[in-house]
Amino acid sequence: MKLTIVMPVYNEKDTIQEIIARVLKVETGLPTDLVVVDDYSTDGTRDILKMVADPRINIYYHEKNKGKGAALRTGFGKATGDIVLVQDADLEYDPREYPKLLEPILDGRADVVYGSRFLGGPHRVLFFWHYVANRMLTAFSNILSNLNLTDMETCYKVFKNDVLRRITLKSDRFGFEPEVTIKVAKLKARIYEVPISYSGRDYTEGKKIGWKDGVAAMVHMLRFKFFK
Repeated sequence: MKLTIVMPVYNEKDTIQEIIARVLKVETGLPTDLVVVDDYSTDGTRDILKMVADPRINIYYHEKNKGKGAALRTGFGKATGDIVLVQDADLEYDPREYPKLLEPILDGRADVVYGSRFLGGPHRVLFFWHYVANRMLTAFSNILSNLNLTDMETCYKVFKNDVLRRITLKSDRFGFEPEVTIKVAKLKARIYEVPISYSGRDYTEGKKIGWKDGVAAMVHMLRFKFFK
């Protein structure tokens, strides 16, 4: 078994070196490579990435900004691992939690694993309305997918690669989260959740997702529930 970590990147010059170092430090017990997809960063992130020289890392560059979903599609297309794990390029999620994210797949219970920020792990206290929006989007996703997830919008999603190969992803921006959830539910994939910690950041620290993305997520869920 091999693990590929896919990391979409956009304007993360302050965190990119640290998150790569944290990812490479984790011992999973599996051969592991890291696929980084820079989605046309303009803040100097690209210059930092071009200095990276490690045989475990493959870096790809978009020639225009397309969105997180598009960057993930590129990364998934380059993934050679039997298991694929999504890692954001900020420092909100802790790579030291990879072993517990991988466990349900490695022991044969799951095809897909979501790391939930709402199952009791430690987390930074931030905005009430962000919490409400996340729970509303997850509830709407559960209605359409007939799942009982607690955190559909989580970054930490882990897939058997053969599951990813059976779905066609289309969303370019943050619609990836509801789209992939609806589509793995349609496959009747075995989905597990595990609790994770969360060190959220606010907009002054570089957070990018906003209320418009929440509205778009609901539209995407309806689209991918009833259409391909």
